[in-house]
Amino acid sequence: MADLGARELRVSVVSADQEVWTGTASMVVARTVEGEIGILPGHQPMLSILAAGEVRITSEGASIRANAEDGFLSVDHDIVTIVARNAELVSS
Repeated sequence: MADLGARELRVSVVSADQEVWTGTASMVVARTVEGEIGILPGHQPMLSILAAGEVRITSEGASIRANAEDGFLSVDHDIVTIVARNAELVSS
């Protein structure tokens, strides 16, 4: 079995008019029309429609939060792309 401890996700959150956040992460949690989903390194490829709600990204022990709606989430080879019509970082 592969050592997942050394792997990271490469994450991009983009809205229609700007890049909201890009970086590496250990976990992403997002709300989809099927329900909330958690993504860790090694996750199977998937494409899902976003539901309005918060995206939570764990990066270097910090929690980054963004509101995103009207878009999709894709996962492929530890690359997570969240594309939303409206997306913005949430202040802590």
